[in-house]
Amino acid sequence: MSYNVRFWDIRERPDRRKPFMVRWTVGGREKSESFMTVGLADSRRAKLMTAARDGEPFDTHTGLPASELRAIKQRTTWYDLAHEYLDQRWDRTPGNTRRTLADAFATITPALVHPGASYPEPRVLRRALYSWAFNKKAWAHEPTEEWRKALEWIKRNSLPVSALAEADVLRRALDALCRKLDGKAAAAKTARRKRAAFNEVLNTAVEKGYFSKNPLNGLRWSAPAANEEVDPASVPNPAQVARLLAAVAQQRGRGPHLEAFFGCMYYAAMRPAEVIHLRLEQCHLPETGWGLLNLSGGVVTAGKEWTDDGAVHEVHSLKRRAATATRPVPIPPQFVRILHAHIARFGVAPDGRLFRNQAGNYVDAAAYGTTWARARKYVLTRTELASGLAKRPYDLRHAGISFWLYSGVDPAECARRAGQSIEVLFRHYAKFLDGVREQANRLIEQSMQEWDRVSQDAAPAG
Repeated sequence: MSYNVRFWDIRERPDRRKPFMVRWTVGGREKSESFMTVGLADSRRAKLMTAARDGEPFDTHTGLPASELRAIKQRTTWYDLAHEYLDQRWDRTPGNTRRTLADAFATITPALVHPGASYPEPRVLRRALYSWAFNKKAWAHEPTEEWRKALEWIKRNSLPVSALAEADVLRRALDALCRKLDGKAAAAKTARRKRAAFNEVLNTAVEKGYFSKNPLNGLRWSAPAANEEVDPASVPNPAQVARLLAAVAQQRGRGPHLEAFFGCMYYAAMRPAEVIHLRLEQCHLPETGWGLLNLSGGVVTAGKEWTDDGAVHEVHSLKRRAATATRPVPIPPQFVRILHAHIARFGVAPDGRLFRNQAGNYVDAAAYGTTWARARKYVLTRTELASGLAKRPYDLRHAGISFWLYSGVDPAECARRAGQSIEVLFRHYAKFLDGVREQANRLIEQSMQEWDRVSQDAAPAG
């Protein structure tokens, strides 16, 4: 709060929808509000000046007088805050992130209601929140009658934002995001993702002046433990990978087309989204020797309900990288030959993509998953199948990275090629790093023995 408040003349901007701007500063920070008419702007300016003359402090974050801020805090609910947060972020947020936010808010919001409130049917309420209240694209149409009643209930019963300063209320929200709709425990990764969304909204609440600090910061609460280590039992060795890729190539239909697709995940440790996005101009494929794939992005399935153009897929930049970032990944000669054969046999899509379905569209996860499941069934033993070996196509990426580590490649270079931080590499592949340490120890020991021998040979004769 600050008493250092100064006011400026109303500014007119004829090219704006609301051309008349009221301007003032609080503690040296400029604030403004815009209005359709000069009369409305003048009235607002007079109201703010009256509050300042009456000795009210002004909030430095929002620029509002203390009395206005108190009134807003009392009537703004969690539902209002989450709804406003999503509205403000929507236009600059990818479809997949929009869906993630909606899922998080639809999980948390029913937990933040007044005690004793008689709930609507849980599945109806969740669907109304997920598919309409927290999906800005759906706002162009009225919700169904069933959803409308559920949303009216949540608006009436949602707790005020100020209630989130209480630890018990926060724990209700955190406990909710740890459970699925059927009451079973949610995956640890899902719970952590939803907590991150909750935390971001509370950070916004701090900026808006509802709290002096994020109330989650002082709360003692442990997120569900997540085992992020790759299980060595699920990672195929090079011989097993070769058998699996051969089984893919021998299948009818899409099988031969997907041999190189899965090869990208093993030989270049690419994520499926990156493989789907791979184009011919990104591939340096010499006739002999090592090649290079210069990766620049990925294709993710967002769902047509969450994208601006109604497309199911979205093209993203590389994971956690700037929009223009690239990642060059060397590939061995045997995989260069596989890619040469693939291009010679199947060509490329009009936009240069190496992999596509029969209609020329993006390869679907369900389709390549079915092909992979058949390959496992054809070539793996009962014991290997039961162990979960290469259960998911993504295990090929794990196999590629773990083989690099086993081969003695520096972990930092492994992380760079895989497109992840060294910290993530150590966390995920801890069990594979034991062999790297043993190899490093042998090299150090050999060097020490060599220096001992040199030192003894160089010692002067007694």
